[in-house]
Amino acid sequence: MIPLDEEYLMSKIYVIRGVQVMLDFDLAAIYGYTTTRFNEQVKNNIERFDDDFRFQLTELEFKNLMSKFSTSSWGGKRKCPYAFTELGIYSLMMVLKGNLAVKQSKTLIRLFKKLKDFAIQIQNVLPSTELQVLALQTQNNTEDIRQMKQQMVTRDELSVVIKDFTDPTIKKDYLFYNGQTVEADIAYSEIYSYAKKSIHIIDNYISLKTLVLLKSVSSEVKVTIFSDNVNHGLHQTEFADFQSEYPQVDVELKSSGGIYHDRYIFIDHATPSEMIFHCGGSSKDVGKRVSSISRVEDVMLYQNIVGSLERNQVLQL
Repeated sequence: MIPLDEEYLMSKIYVIRGVQVMLDFDLAAIYGYTTTRFNEQVKNNIERFDDDFRFQLTELEFKNLMSKFSTSSWGGKRKCPYAFTELGIYSLMMVLKGNLAVKQSKTLIRLFKKLKDFAIQIQNVLPSTELQVLALQTQNNTEDIRQMKQQMVTRDELSVVIKDFTDPTIKKDYLFYNGQTVEADIAYSEIYSYAKKSIHIIDNYISLKTLVLLKSVSSEVKVTIFSDNVNHGLHQTEFADFQSEYPQVDVELKSSGGIYHDRYIFIDHATPSEMIFHCGGSSKDVGKRVSSISRVEDVMLYQNIVGSLERNQVLQL
């Protein structure tokens, strides 16, 4: 692992394609990985790294970069490295696990916030047009990161939310279930515990709480949530963090097609033990207002709903 010395880190920032970047083998050393292992971690989470987050150098770009150094410690012929932009380094904080990785990422992010100052320091080297490109890129990156922060839930925040559902000293919310006033999370846990094969949920208003209520579902049960995610209550980072925290819970998200107003839960659909529940409120808000959950007695009336919904597209958060 490389010490977090700002002077050293600044020496590992290069201008390539008009953007300030760091290379995979330098980042691997900083995070305490081999280059191969580092790139494997990125590859396993490649959906987080768009082309403006990470790109591979061409042979000419790599050759030109190496020619700037009188002595190269990169060895002989090797695969062209990957370059990570400011946004790519921000994504690394969500991919590389552990306190050390978070600490290293925060240091790099703070360093990249000084891009404008750094550009001024090297103005005698770079032409004014390239400085303008760097200034614009810095401004764009700052805005992009601000938007990413708004959508991101940290692991600590996720733990707090999960703790709220398990700590007996915290005030509980209640609803009407089977003619009785019941703690909201207990009611949902009881309903989900009936499932042996599948759970289908129709709810246009979902959030992280919707997922947390499913945390105790058996690994043998497939969960499908049909939703239009109205008001964007659930974000991709929250969904990914839940999957990481509870990998045994098999959850798939699909669009509900914009035609459902009420909320429903289908337990073990298309089996002799099928149960259907009509929910007066969304599970993300349950207990905040007076609402109820009622079991549907005539399941035949609802037989075609799940089958038609399963043909819908995957929900894009």
